[in-house]
Amino acid sequence: MTTTSPGAARATRGGSGKPLLSIRDFKVEYRTGSGTTVQAVRGVDLDLYPGESLALVGESGCGKTTFGLGLLRLLPRLGHASGQVTFNRGDGTEIDVLGLDGRDLRQFRWRDAAMVFQGAMNAFNPVLKIRGHMHDTMRAHTKATKQEIEERAAELLRLVRLEPERVMDSYPHELSGGMRQRVLIAMSLLLEPEVLILDEPTTALDILTQRSVVDVLHEVRERLGFSMIFISHDLSLAAELADRVATMYAGRIIETGGVRDMFYKPRHPYTLGLIKAVPPIVGDLPDLESIPGGPPSLANLPKGCAFHPRCKFATDECQEVDPPLIPITDEPGDAHDVACIHSDEVHLERRTAS
Repeated sequence: MTTTSPGAARATRGGSGKPLLSIRDFKVEYRTGSGTTVQAVRGVDLDLYPGESLALVGESGCGKTTFGLGLLRLLPRLGHASGQVTFNRGDGTEIDVLGLDGRDLRQFRWRDAAMVFQGAMNAFNPVLKIRGHMHDTMRAHTKATKQEIEERAAELLRLVRLEPERVMDSYPHELSGGMRQRVLIAMSLLLEPEVLILDEPTTALDILTQRSVVDVLHEVRERLGFSMIFISHDLSLAAELADRVATMYAGRIIETGGVRDMFYKPRHPYTLGLIKAVPPIVGDLPDLESIPGGPPSLANLPKGCAFHPRCKFATDECQEVDPPLIPITDEPGDAHDVACIHSDEVHLERRTAS
């Protein structure tokens, strides 16, 4: 575990003070060629507090990236987001994100919230040098002078451990994968957004470069104090970067809690399965357990709990009931929510295994 981060004190449900980002009954639907709709994100309720880091974990295809894109209104043409997403600016202004359009939406995306995408190379114009990317981004949103842009870009590049003199005049393809990812992090922070969404930022990198990027994120967040939503299927990175963890399955949030609770006292069988499938870094290698089967098709979800066909705890009731996300309290001060009628059995198995 790392040292306490800026949001650790707010890593519990209800947090401390007003949420920076309040998400209620958030849904994302895609229209298909046949005229039907597929719900990729299903009724998500989440709060993100100032300075907090929230990790969103789950298998590929569970809706994590769609959730992030939906929050910033970056969905493809056939996607539609609904529900309520409220951003509370530091000056007290409340912004209805899903109601924004035109210039207001454009300003929100960089000034208030920004996103670091999984494939850094795809986020750059291949025929534009990094200097050009920095200038275009700043000029599209501010009236900063050329000198001000140069100084701001150089400051952020140094913050992510890059040499501005070398990087600014390079094309994206001339940089390594780790360098491109760090440049993208620096670009996302040009306008000092209060929320940074990172979509699998280390997936395409080797383990040493991953380590470098994670260290950079720690340092930058400690220095600038922004809130972060970290989307990943890598539980070890989630444990290191997050104050709070949310598990997503088939487009729904099925468990949330502080990072220690989620890893040492999981209450949903899916979260427990994800943890058991990860080999430990130290000690003897235990028998790893994979989760049987695969994620369901979002176009044809099973009746009841979507996870029940893969769950060893499943009963007949699970085939009929899709349980809501409800608070589970083991000890005073806990803030743990779970959507499972067998959460006590999962907790008992985890304690016995420990």
